[in-house]
Amino acid sequence: MKKVKYYYDPENLAYKKIKVRKRTKFAYAALFLTAAALFGVLAFLVLLNTPFFETPKDRLQAREIENFKLNYAILNKKMDQIDEVLAEIEDRDNNLYRTYFNTAPIPEEQRKAGFGGVNRYKELEGFDNSELVVNTSKRVDVISKELVIQSKSLDEIAKLAKEKNKLLAAIPAIQPVRNENLRAVASGFGYRTDPFTKARKFHAGMDFSAKTGTPIYATGDGVVERADNTASGYGNHIVIRHGFGYHTLYGHLSKYKVRAGQSVKRGDVIGFVGSTGRSEAPHLHYEVHKNGEVVNPLNFYYGNISAAEYVVISKLANQENQSLD
Repeated sequence: MKKVKYYYDPENLAYKKIKVRKRTKFAYAALFLTAAALFGVLAFLVLLNTPFFETPKDRLQAREIENFKLNYAILNKKMDQIDEVLAEIEDRDNNLYRTYFNTAPIPEEQRKAGFGGVNRYKELEGFDNSELVVNTSKRVDVISKELVIQSKSLDEIAKLAKEKNKLLAAIPAIQPVRNENLRAVASGFGYRTDPFTKARKFHAGMDFSAKTGTPIYATGDGVVERADNTASGYGNHIVIRHGFGYHTLYGHLSKYKVRAGQSVKRGDVIGFVGSTGRSEAPHLHYEVHKNGEVVNPLNFYYGNISAAEYVVISKLANQENQSLD
């Protein structure tokens, strides 16, 4: 039964029936339908964002996200393994290679340093899994930087190793006259009696007494800097520049077998014993220079004599006798 509504008319002192116009009824109906539509849309949107209402696309995306998370987890495990291997290489680099070549180790803070300044990962922020993605990206960048540093370090070590081999070949490390050809070690390094003035004078090398024509050997790799008789007192002499601050001088030669500018190897015959210049008898006057200073040649014969032979030569060389030049 249709419900009828009334209102009280105070002028006529009576109740009168409320009459609703059709326009008003239509407006109420339209308002109701609009509200219902809005409520339906809102309810649909809420359902779309709840786990109770998933479309096939949503399920596919969820599986892809889980797959990405798994791949990131696997990637982080692999980076853990890379970190372990890289740490072992870095340890050997600092404590073995760089120690052997007397080079300062690379500080840990330099190897592990991050990237300052601008936020490199801003575009990765603001997503559901941003923390995982950002942290993984940071680890990849840090490992990449460590690998670059380690690669440069190994390049440096390789260069040092190459230089080390050159240094070992360049150091004057053998006697310039072989023991079987020696008459005696006539005089050593230090103050000796001059054979001409009989005054006590500093002798800057060692004198090896041998027959004229006895072969003289280059004591280290190098380049012949001079082979002439223009230096006072040395007569025919040879100077070899070995590099790394080393020079050797061979004096009083009878003749040369090399010329200025020629490269020589340790053990090459460069000339022959004589008695030219300021010399009392056939012998080789031999000097070693390091960074412009004369040093005792006795310290550089470890390449071709035994310990027993060294002791004998050392005793003879240290006797304060008369030199031959």
